[in-house]
Amino acid sequence: MSDFSLPMDPEGRREALSVLFTEAVPHNHALGLRLEAVGTTDATVVMPYAEVLVGNPETGVVAGGAVTTLIDAASGAAVMAALGAFAAIVTLDLRIDYLRPARPGLPLTAQAECYKVTRMVAFVRALVHQGDPATPVASSQGTFMRVES
Repeated sequence: MSDFSLPMDPEGRREALSVLFTEAVPHNHALGLRLEAVGTTDATVVMPYAEVLVGNPETGVVAGGAVTTLIDAASGAAVMAALGAFAAIVTLDLRIDYLRPARPGLPLTAQAECYKVTRMVAFVRALVHQGDPATPVASSQGTFMRVES
C-alpha cells in the first residue's frame, strides 16, 4: 500500500481510517473494533464485549489475545495519524502489561498515542480501560516500522 494523505479535519481522518479498519483488516472487523476518534498523533478504538471473545467461560473475562489485537490496532491507527497518511507499517515490538482482568459485559477502549516518529520507526504508548482511564485494564509500549513500497 503506498502512502495516501489523510484529511486534516478530525471527522474526515476518522472516516478515512475507519475504511482501513473494516476493509483492509478483516480481523479488526471480525472482533467488532470501532475507530471512535483520531487526532493528529492519537487514536481511540473500542471493542464491544462479545461472548466469542471470552477466554474463561467461568469468569466471562475477555481473552488476552483479543485485548492484544485491540492495542495493536489502536497503536497502528495512532501511527498513521502521526504520519498523516495511510502507510504500510508492521509491528516491531509490543510490550503489554495486563494490570487487572476486564469486567465481563463491558466494552474495552484503547487510547493510543504516537509520541515519536523517525524516518522508519514510530513509538507508541497505549492504555486500555472500561470507561475510566484512571483504572486501566492494560498498558502498552510499542514500536512500528514503516515499510517502504
